[in-house]
Amino acid sequence: MSYTFLLWVTIILAATKSIGLFVRKFGLPEVVGYLIAGILIGPSCLNLITMSGDNGVFLEFTAEFGVIFLMFDAGLTTDIDEMKKNLLASFVVAVLGVIVPLIGGLFTYSWYFHMDIGDYNQLVNCLFVGVVLTATSVSITVQTLKELGHLSGKVGTTILGAAVIDDILGIIVLTIVSSMKDPSQGISRIVIDILVYAVMIGCFWFVIKQMEWVFSEWAGLRRSAIFSFALAFLLSFLSEELFGITDITGAYFAGLMLAQTGVAPYIDVKASNVINMFFGAIFFACIGIKVTIGGMSPAYWAFALILVGVAIITKIVGCGFGALVCRFEPKKALQIGVGMVSRGEVALIIAEKGRQLGLVSQKLFAPIIIVVIATTLITPIALKLVFMGEPSVESV
Repeated sequence: MSYTFLLWVTIILAATKSIGLFVRKFGLPEVVGYLIAGILIGPSCLNLITMSGDNGVFLEFTAEFGVIFLMFDAGLTTDIDEMKKNLLASFVVAVLGVIVPLIGGLFTYSWYFHMDIGDYNQLVNCLFVGVVLTATSVSITVQTLKELGHLSGKVGTTILGAAVIDDILGIIVLTIVSSMKDPSQGISRIVIDILVYAVMIGCFWFVIKQMEWVFSEWAGLRRSAIFSFALAFLLSFLSEELFGITDITGAYFAGLMLAQTGVAPYIDVKASNVINMFFGAIFFACIGIKVTIGGMSPAYWAFALILVGVAIITKIVGCGFGALVCRFEPKKALQIGVGMVSRGEVALIIAEKGRQLGLVSQKLFAPIIIVVIATTLITPIALKLVFMGEPSVESV
């Protein structure tokens, strides 16, 4: 048994905290430092840590715990009443945040590589690039909004609600495009799975509601945090394994179920400690460590830069316009659009699915990774700018 993983964890924790504190001196969210630290210690720069081998597997699993804890805590601190008021807005933002990037990715890929969308197979490949751009990963946004003190405000709850709906819509769109390549995968199956998933979440919610008095009695006791974390892990497992819905969606729903119980503040403290002390740093650093963009041709570098621009603009335009339709002020609409820009691990999961189905080539992986990293780095910086001068809506 190799104990190298202990050295790697040491490097990650020291690097993320050091660089995180450094970037804070420039008014940037600490999470930006975590991402930069991952890039510096990963294969793209110093090559101190990779995601290969048994140690890489350990980091992968640890990072998964990190994002589960992060989204569970986001659900836990969500203002349910505010989310109910913004449910329609979240839906509209999510729908337009899927349609506009889908169209943008389709035409960008077809234009740059001279694809004939009149040809069925080429149309499917172009559509899939659009599907990759529809993804939204709010883990970066959640951490940034929490640092800025705007996670539980109207904008924050709209973003979180839209992200959950976006995840469901993304699965439907991915299934439709996949079924075009492989007719054996029918859309009817995924629709049934989503309906059953909704019923399952409703049943869990009902049970938690009936047990609210138990959780209230457990307020301040460690057992409340232990059983709450167990609920988050269970829903994460069921979401991913039984329904093909990302595990972070299940974790977020687990947090929502507990958000209005008497034990929520205590669990929030415990979850935040776990995230800030260990798992959060591992997760964000691993995103940077996964960057391996060597060997790209100039043509693919140019396409990557164009795709980054399209990815950013289409999310801001689509989600921002959706917010305007729902009568948000222009500045808040811009904040919502910026908050939905980050693609993160969701886009990587979709890209891997496309590779397995033959919808995306290995050469296209590097541009997609660049889109993921660029949007991940840009989102917290842009959020800092669009929230500049606004008072915090929560204590941080």
